[in-house]
Amino acid sequence: MNMEVSGQEQRSEQLDLEEISRKISFLDKWRQIFSYHRLGANNTTPQNHECKHTSADENEDTTGIPQPKGQGHFPSSDLCSIPNPSIISSKLGGFPISLAMTTKLRQILFGNTVRVFSYNWKKAYFRFHDPFSELAFTLEVGKGGARSIQMAVQGSIIKYLLFTRKGTACNLVSLREISKKEQDQALAAALAGILWAAGAAQKATICLVSEETYVASTPDYSVDNFTERLQLFEFLEKEAAEKFIYDHLQCFRGEGSHGVILFLYSLIFSRTFERLQMDLDVTTTQLLQPNAGGFLCRQAVLNMILTGRASPHVFNGCEKGKSQETLHGVLTRSDIGYLQWGKDASEDDRLSQVGSMLKTPKLPIWLCNINGNYSILFCTNRQLLSDWKMERRFDLYFYSGQPSQKKPVHLTIDTHSHHWERDQQEDKHRPRQRFSPVEMAIRTKWSEATISWNGTVPFF
Repeated sequence: MNMEVSGQEQRSEQLDLEEISRKISFLDKWRQIFSYHRLGANNTTPQNHECKHTSADENEDTTGIPQPKGQGHFPSSDLCSIPNPSIISSKLGGFPISLAMTTKLRQILFGNTVRVFSYNWKKAYFRFHDPFSELAFTLEVGKGGARSIQMAVQGSIIKYLLFTRKGTACNLVSLREISKKEQDQALAAALAGILWAAGAAQKATICLVSEETYVASTPDYSVDNFTERLQLFEFLEKEAAEKFIYDHLQCFRGEGSHGVILFLYSLIFSRTFERLQMDLDVTTTQLLQPNAGGFLCRQAVLNMILTGRASPHVFNGCEKGKSQETLHGVLTRSDIGYLQWGKDASEDDRLSQVGSMLKTPKLPIWLCNINGNYSILFCTNRQLLSDWKMERRFDLYFYSGQPSQKKPVHLTIDTHSHHWERDQQEDKHRPRQRFSPVEMAIRTKWSEATISWNGTVPFF
């Protein structure tokens, strides 16, 4: 009996020691964080703790401008919510970023060298839904400005899965039945294809995060402890770029990877600063615009992903502005199109109307901007836009990216129904409101179409 009591006391003491050790470790972690806040102003190299890469978020106000450090602020609840990014060895090759390059990068993105990316941008990356599921072919998209980039890339993922890869049927079933490996292949192919097009089919540049810091803070440049560690890799063949991305996919799809920002950096360097200056016009001198404490992508970024060229506008060709300045629109049809509709948009503003180059892409996939929310519309029939007879009655699938959506919405489009059939259908399903915003966006392409939601409650 005494031996049993002695054993229990030993175990109790051991548990107490473990609990004390755990608390000491926890306190030591917070001591490091508070020490980092006090000393951070004098450090350009990230400290070795799990929050080392969030320094820009810790000291950022709602405008994305770094705030003075060392003020004794308590860490926010978001401080440790982004894991460390995937880091590559500086011996992998490529070449390091320079102060001149980081300065140009900030200027073309924000219009100055002081602003940095907001928290929602930093935590954005490319993550699929579960393999072998209703949404296996789709990305989980977050909030904020990075969402539009994720959705634009989603269009290229669908392009690869439906129309590029070999040996698979072009139907919704094949999209649902993709594995983890097929998801990885699709993402690598999509990212490489976009970067290759931006590089005028001559060169793609890929940015990854190195273990080394190459740029220090200056009076004119505020570090974010991320951009200053970029290593750039150039490829003269699309296939080589795709393989490199596939081999380092964790740098884009891993939680905490800053994957969307890395892709945007790669897109800019692939396009080159010289080409960007030629693409843009007087209406767009920077690629991001401040909005509600974060940053939204301007149309030039989306057009660069869709067409390879950073055109600031959606009309065809070039137009003259109010002061007779030349405005740059879309010059050629791309594989993936673009539709937009807004409740406050004016149909009389010709410069805001989407032209046929984007409305009628080579493949039946559209990035949609509906009241400022981005989504994807696609058809599994590759010939839809090649044969007018196919456009009489056909099926489209809609993915909104909203967490509540559990499967693609199946829509049936009839462009030759009689007006009394259209009126009857509208009265039956929408007694108080004629059309949903999704239908209005579709009607910017097929103006007289009757749209059936096939049992799904229309999105309003």
